[in-house]
Amino acid sequence: MIHRIVVGAHYGLKDWLAQRVTAIIMAAYSLFLAIVLAAVQPVSFEAWRNIFTFGPVKFFTFVFGLSLLLHAWIGIRDLWMDYVQPVSVRLTLHVLTIVALIGYVGWFVTVLWRV
Repeated sequence: MIHRIVVGAHYGLKDWLAQRVTAIIMAAYSLFLAIVLAAVQPVSFEAWRNIFTFGPVKFFTFVFGLSLLLHAWIGIRDLWMDYVQPVSVRLTLHVLTIVALIGYVGWFVTVLWRV
């Protein structure tokens, strides 16, 4: 019988790269949004609504949200894997994190598409 030790993330290059790519996407979106806001200078709710109903802004905002989800999942999962030793507690934290992130994405999509 093989006894597997369930410690450490051990996801390596794939997750390291995913964290960097999602960080770059989020930084690019932040710069893009700063430029849009500087150009439009919204002062009313309608002006803000008009910014986010424009197709490319809505698309890039959605990509930002998905990047944030993946970035957060990788970071928190690695934190749980590296620092929480009891497997039952770690798995519970994983499930609670997944549930929270799915809830956040649902809320994010609802807000974004309601505009």
